[in-house]
Amino acid sequence: MNDIILLDDLYPLQKELDEEIASLHQVSYESTHARRLLALLVEFGEFANETRCFKYWSLKGPGPKERILDEYADGLHFFLSLGIPLGVTSFRRELTKKDVDPTIAILEVYEKAARLLHHYDEITYRDAFASYLDLLPIFGFTSVEAKNAYREKLSVNHKRQEENY
Repeated sequence: MNDIILLDDLYPLQKELDEEIASLHQVSYESTHARRLLALLVEFGEFANETRCFKYWSLKGPGPKERILDEYADGLHFFLSLGIPLGVTSFRRELTKKDVDPTIAILEVYEKAARLLHHYDEITYRDAFASYLDLLPIFGFTSVEAKNAYREKLSVNHKRQEENY
């Protein structure tokens, strides 16, 4: 049976964090769109770096599972945050393990996410986010693990705002 990820419960949590940040830093979704997108790509790069799937020159294996999931959760934060101004409050994806080169899958997410700079609409957003979610089974993670990692990082992110991170 395939794993299904339903993110409806995470959008309100992300919106709450975004509103806290907006209040503390005097920013808005409009004023930070490009920065959110760049943050997504940077955090996604950190995820890729931890998987080490592209490092053909190294014999060292991937980072610890918890670290990879933590980096993945950072990307979830920014994908959710980018969906909120588009009015997205619901996202469901069936996660099916595909026989695909992980490096190619990561590059496709980069390509699709980068499109959001000039084509910031719900269709492009959903396409990019779906590709991101499709990475979970490629790297052996479940929807439950991803959502738990998101919630753990959410707690850290709220604490960081309280501590003037």
